[in-house]
Amino acid sequence: MTIQTIKEYPEPVLRLKAQPVKAFDDSLRTLIADMVETMYDAPGIGLAAPQIGRSLRVIVVDTTAPDEPQRYLAMINPEIIAREGHQVDEEGCLSVPELTAQVQRYLKVTVTYQDEDGTAHQLETENRFAVVLQHEIDHLNGVLFIDHLSPLKRNLYKKKRKKMLAAEQAA
Repeated sequence: MTIQTIKEYPEPVLRLKAQPVKAFDDSLRTLIADMVETMYDAPGIGLAAPQIGRSLRVIVVDTTAPDEPQRYLAMINPEIIAREGHQVDEEGCLSVPELTAQVQRYLKVTVTYQDEDGTAHQLETENRFAVVLQHEIDHLNGVLFIDHLSPLKRNLYKKKRKKMLAAEQAA
């Protein structure tokens, strides 16, 4: 397992539609292990393969309650097949530094996916876990949570990010 560098906005890979996984092999298992290690090191509760520069339809999400030992779920080729209701929740993103914002998402989602062996599964979830899945699946479609913000908030962040990048280059 290797901790990977998390790509940050405006890295082009974050805007690509990720490719479906076709090979369920050791390289996929290595990618998943690296993603899990990177997610927990960040620390985060979800990570999509494009966030570490791999344009593949793979996400990992933490499924534990605060008082439980860490446990993750790897989802390959996940797709939201049903959605219902609405909720607003505070979101942040490892690829969008120094920003959190209220984002409207679906309250309940049903997701189909494959595990690391290629076995098909279906999961219905709601509330916070539904938000996490929607956020990570958005990454696979080249969508960032800032795309759900008002144009004003999005533009203010883009200006702030340009200043952050300029300061990093000057240092």
